[in-house]
Amino acid sequence: MSEKDDLERKLSEMLVDGEMEQGDRIAKEIREISPKYEIRIQTTMDPIVEETLRYRKIGQELDDRYDKYLERAGKNLNSQEDSDKG
Repeated sequence: MSEKDDLERKLSEMLVDGEMEQGDRIAKEIREISPKYEIRIQTTMDPIVEETLRYRKIGQELDDRYDKYLERAGKNLNSQEDSDKG
């Protein structure tokens, strides 16, 4: 028990008696601040839609997980096949 108490006392002294490093604390706070702005790039092609349509050409989905997303994106498998033929 004495060794444990000794270690605990030394740790407590190091935490209480040591000087607080302002530079490290400020740098840490700056890193933790969330960015104020987001950069978004508008594209003409949605990679999720394109990949989903390619996979659907290969096989059939069991749960139609991406149907709602494709409807919101305004694409379906038929429009993709038509554009490939033309």
